[in-house]
Amino acid sequence: MRHVSTFITLLCTLWLTPAIAEPPLGSDLPGLLDHAREHNPALAATRFEAEAAQQRSEAADALPDPVLRTELMDITNGGTTGARLLPSQTGATRYTLMQNFPWYGTRDLLRKVADAQAAQASGQVAASWSDLAARIKQTHAMRYFTAASAQLTQQTLTLLDDLEQIAQTRYANGLGQQQDVIRVQVEKTMLKSELIALQNESHHTHARLNALLSRPVNAALAEPAQQRAMPPPAKLDEAALQQRLLTQNPQLRIAEAGIQSSAKSRDLAHANRYPGVTLGVAPTQSGSAVQSWNLMVELNIPLQQSSRRAQERESEALLSASTARKQAVLDRMQSELSENLSALESARRTDTLIATRLLPQAELTYRSALAGYETGKVDFTMLIEAQKQILKARQQQLQIQTDMQLRLADIERTLGEEL
Repeated sequence: MRHVSTFITLLCTLWLTPAIAEPPLGSDLPGLLDHAREHNPALAATRFEAEAAQQRSEAADALPDPVLRTELMDITNGGTTGARLLPSQTGATRYTLMQNFPWYGTRDLLRKVADAQAAQASGQVAASWSDLAARIKQTHAMRYFTAASAQLTQQTLTLLDDLEQIAQTRYANGLGQQQDVIRVQVEKTMLKSELIALQNESHHTHARLNALLSRPVNAALAEPAQQRAMPPPAKLDEAALQQRLLTQNPQLRIAEAGIQSSAKSRDLAHANRYPGVTLGVAPTQSGSAVQSWNLMVELNIPLQQSSRRAQERESEALLSASTARKQAVLDRMQSELSENLSALESARRTDTLIATRLLPQAELTYRSALAGYETGKVDFTMLIEAQKQILKARQQQLQIQTDMQLRLADIERTLGEEL
């Protein structure tokens, strides 16, 4: 009886305990990244290509398949019989088993070339994910920007409704002008036009994000709850990040693997100066028994030296090209990282200035203008301008914060890892 009551208590506890629901897709960035990692087809394609390259690497140093040759000799038995195709009925049958052996070290070079190509494919997976993650981060930031801009515009419309009511009351009491009412209505119409544009942009970012997630373009997405927190300044030290760039950037890893592949291909071209060897054994059957054994050695003669020298020069040129390409990638990545870090720091300082100086000043000006308008000391134009200054400052702050998110995504794409 005691076990039954314990079981019932456990069931009640499980039933009464609320389930912890995962945030809906679209509300936070980690959920979007996890979904894309599992479902994006372009990323999946690079993974399959990397897997294929790895399989090629494992088989690159294998010996070629042996060759078995069967020769039916004297099938008419000196003309005494018709053609016979059974080994025991012919004059003799020779079985030759041959195996080719490349020059010493060639197989090892083939394996190293394939390993470098597999490393390139693996780096391409990292590069594809880094690019995809950055695009998702930026699209998520733009979705938040359009949603927050629409909310800010709607709040301003509510404020203008109040101003319109004040203007109508003053006009009805003979204290204001009809132009004041018309002016505030014009401002409201312009804001409604901005709302339409924001709704259109929201549709575009919604469709882009679903495409990145490999979902139908109109599939439902939750509104983004908030932007990512910015990393502290200590994590944005340029010298430290430039060092991380050298080891973590996927494009540099691909370029370095390309250099290794070209270097081993050059060595392979030099190794092709020397012949491969084919060994064989050939038993000969007469009647129903093997009467003799033969051994054979076959060498290919590397007479076409001009073509081999051309291949060697080609491999040298490709190695030089790979080295130059890596340097070009490094120069570009270092420049992009420095530019984004500088832009991020400038945006951070501007955001602080808006929050601590510009917005408080604009709000103080608006409150002063509103009090002055209600007492007839300030005309309506000044009041509207003060209100527009607040809207402009908030929009500028939102734009700056969004730019910071875009720059952060670019920095993480360049580094190939999260900050």
